[in-house]
Amino acid sequence: MDEPLLPPSLAQELSEIGPVDILVGIPSFNNARTIGHVVRAVQAGFAKYFPDQRTLLLNSDGGSTDATQEVVRTTSLADFGTVLAAHPIHGVHRIVTPYHGIPGKGSALRTVFAAAKAVTASACAVVDADLRSITPEWLDLLISPVLRQGFDFVAPLYRRHKYDGTITNSIVYPLTRALYGKRVRQPIGGDFGFSGTLASNFLEHNAWHSDVARFGIDIWMTTTAITSGSRVCQSFLGAKIHDVKDPGVDLSAMLTQVVSSVFTLMENHEPLWRSVRDSEAVPLFGFEHTVGLEPIRVDVGRMLGVFRSGARDLSAIWERILAPETFASVQGLTRAGDDRFRFPADLWVQVIYDFAVAHHKPAMNRDHLLRSLTPLYLGRTASFINETADADAEQVEDVIEGTCQEFESLKAYLVERWNGLQGGES
Repeated sequence: MDEPLLPPSLAQELSEIGPVDILVGIPSFNNARTIGHVVRAVQAGFAKYFPDQRTLLLNSDGGSTDATQEVVRTTSLADFGTVLAAHPIHGVHRIVTPYHGIPGKGSALRTVFAAAKAVTASACAVVDADLRSITPEWLDLLISPVLRQGFDFVAPLYRRHKYDGTITNSIVYPLTRALYGKRVRQPIGGDFGFSGTLASNFLEHNAWHSDVARFGIDIWMTTTAITSGSRVCQSFLGAKIHDVKDPGVDLSAMLTQVVSSVFTLMENHEPLWRSVRDSEAVPLFGFEHTVGLEPIRVDVGRMLGVFRSGARDLSAIWERILAPETFASVQGLTRAGDDRFRFPADLWVQVIYDFAVAHHKPAMNRDHLLRSLTPLYLGRTASFINETADADAEQVEDVIEGTCQEFESLKAYLVERWNGLQGGES
């Protein structure tokens, strides 16, 4: 017997609230320090941009041991009239609920999707609980394209520090773009808008007892929206300021789980991506502007130390994964000094495509395979930092665009290797 999507107490509370027009979910875990600001921004967004809509704010909490849930229950704007141009006609309903399932953001969002279905919400959004840069305008930019323009999925577009989001910039964005043909710049951005119809569609997929329910949910949502034929757009939200780390530190678990999700989605949608040849832009809402960003410290020497250690200690594994010429080229990179180190974009693309093919092949433990990617990723990140040390935001974006074009131009290499694998297995 299938478990209920919502615990009985929450289902009853939603039933008492009745239908709503807009639902915003905030997944959280020990975010007492930041979630109050997020809640206030959502409330202000409701009041300013949607004063005639019935709204619901749902905090889906993963068992916080700090004061996160209490902060959500008690946070409110002191005086709407001094902050906003319009007073809300309908009050904001607010629910704090624990989610059930595998610990992770995916399980929290499943509760949000189920709640959206229960209250027949027309438009929904989810925003991260650790945001320090969210403004009321974010609500308009994430919700209005759905509610007023008929889009099904709104991805965020941020201004980020050039060394923030390196997993997105070097792997997830260019690979997703090459596979499915849509230029969604932040496919794992964390803050999305979507229709109630798409929320119900998400619930129908069997992904909730897998690693998708941990780090993979954002890329799963984006990919599912694209591959289902949903109308997809982006909204420019300005700066994303949250708790960030040196891209060379403590990212191994996230890297392996995100990449695992991307590779698994490749297998699920193979018939579709095989037929995609080029990419196209998606509609953009919001006014793009320059913003101030917090600096991020990076340690290129440490990254290259891990890369060189990997080239020495993991060579037997890399040799099984990489094509012979790719493996030889990677090993040759170890001889360059730190300042002169470069990991060419075309070589990097071949590495990622070789790993995708190996992930599809059952001959190697997938966890070992994905963990062995970390030193290569750090080597590519160190190269990107060296290449863009004096570059401004526009120049950095040009470098990333060049990487994307390499992923697209070398897609035939992926298909050839994928076909060769299938031929060898038959």
